[in-house]
Amino acid sequence: MKARARNILATALLASATLMFAQDAATDVDKGAKDTANATKTAAKDTAKGTETAADKTGKATGKAGKATGKAAKKTGKLVGKGAKDAGKGVEKGAEKTADAVK
Repeated sequence: MKARARNILATALLASATLMFAQDAATDVDKGAKDTANATKTAAKDTAKGTETAADKTGKATGKAGKATGKAAKKTGKLVGKGAKDAGKGVEKGAEKTADAVK
C-alpha cells in the first residue's frame, strides 16, 4: 500500500512539474512575441518618419528647381527676343545697302 501511495504521489509530482515547465515555456514564447512586435512597430514608425521627412525635402527641392527653371526660361525668352530684334535690324540695314547698291 505504501509503494502504491508513493507511486501515485511521484506521478502527481511529475505531472505538476511538467505542467509548470510547460507554462513557463509558453510564457517565454509569449514575451518573445510581444518584444518582437514592439520592435517591429518601433522600426515601422521610424521608417515612416524618415520616409515622410525625405518626401518633404524632395518636395521642397522640386519646388525650388521649378522656380529656377521658370526664371531661366524667362531670361532665355528675353534674350531670344532681343537677339531676334537685333538680327532683324541687321537684315534691314543689309537690305537697304543692297538696294542702294543696286540703284
